[in-house]
Amino acid sequence: MIENYITTADGIVTQINKNAIKYDEEYISRVGGDKTEDGLSTKMSYLRLGFIIGSIGKIPHSILDIGYGDGNFLTVCKNIIPNCYGNDISSCPVPDGCIQIDDPIKNHYDVITFFDSLEHFKDIEFVKELNCNYICISVPNCHYLNDEWFLNWKHRKPDEHLWHFNEKSILKFMKRMGFQKLSCSNVEDTIRKNKNQETNILTCTFKKI
Repeated sequence: MIENYITTADGIVTQINKNAIKYDEEYISRVGGDKTEDGLSTKMSYLRLGFIIGSIGKIPHSILDIGYGDGNFLTVCKNIIPNCYGNDISSCPVPDGCIQIDDPIKNHYDVITFFDSLEHFKDIEFVKELNCNYICISVPNCHYLNDEWFLNWKHRKPDEHLWHFNEKSILKFMKRMGFQKLSCSNVEDTIRKNKNQETNILTCTFKKI
């Protein structure tokens, strides 16, 4: 294991000393994708929503997107989901027709999502306190073939990506949080394929136990 990283009891690789970066509108604009109707960000949002509906077998009656970023996913959700909510550390507003919330633990939601966001939190134990029926998460898929591989891995972004999951570790973590697997796949690789590794993004849906 390279310096300043350890593997937790759940098998998650995490950075030990964490120095939070600034998540603001400049950051969001830098990492956000093309939000046009035919843009990659919009295609990804439809793909994610379809994955959720296919996993849980219905259209959710409410959804909370934690780490909503530029709000593109919520923009797509509000077309068919009656109640759409967003929580984000940045000051970017939620899309029109959605509600911004400050405390993701306070209320109940049918579905809570973490798309490219859970790996950014300094502490992820709060997941056990979330009040919902389902959680959907997408994270970079960390194979950790060896220290050299991890050192040069495109998703190892010190102080930005603080937690690194593979399928085994995310299932173990979520079980400890009180959730069981409904579906895990690499569906986002149809859009976000990394030519240098077999699978790039891991997307999983969980049901509250």
